[in-house]
Amino acid sequence: MVDWTTVSSLATGAGTLVLAIATFAAVRSANRSARVTERSLQAGIRPVIVTSRLGDAPEKVGFADNKWFKVEGGRAVAEATDEAVYLVVALRNVGTGLAVLDRWDFYDERPMGDGAIRSIDGFRRLTRDLYIAPGDQGFWQGAFRDPADPVFQAARAAIEDQRSMTIDLLYGDHEGGQRAVSRFSLIPDGSGGWLAVVVRHWNLDRDDPR
Repeated sequence: MVDWTTVSSLATGAGTLVLAIATFAAVRSANRSARVTERSLQAGIRPVIVTSRLGDAPEKVGFADNKWFKVEGGRAVAEATDEAVYLVVALRNVGTGLAVLDRWDFYDERPMGDGAIRSIDGFRRLTRDLYIAPGDQGFWQGAFRDPADPVFQAARAAIEDQRSMTIDLLYGDHEGGQRAVSRFSLIPDGSGGWLAVVVRHWNLDRDDPR
């Protein structure tokens, strides 16, 4: 004799299991779709900073002490006095989102080997945010103003000796996310000026592609 109560219980259990599997699959698919959508949205506002082109228009850059420089496309400015060291790099945003420049780090040489960046906690914060629109050119500027600072003396010596230097630049999108560091080399051109070359990029808020 068929135990319909048992059959009914088994059927209900099987139906619940099927529903649970279907729900899990739907949630998993929705989560995957949400991640894809999020990545697409992030890609749409992602900045990527490189050096500007040699043919780009020059940028006029001023410092707080009313010191002004003109930096040509694809080039940099490095000047040292007894009171200050001035650094400027002509840049271009080749990404699809607004770039907000935030902090920077300095080397009085060109790092070799794997070239890992130092902790961003030790980066110097810009005294003002600098913005570069997508597809547009702009600049970065920084200065050392304490002659007693060893970095001041190292930067000044590198400039006077016409040795290559390096700037690590931290920036992100306009929402404060997608932080990245781009490394730039300042290379003497043999005539007292400086060429700027982008060397490498690091992603801080997502995995690097390599």
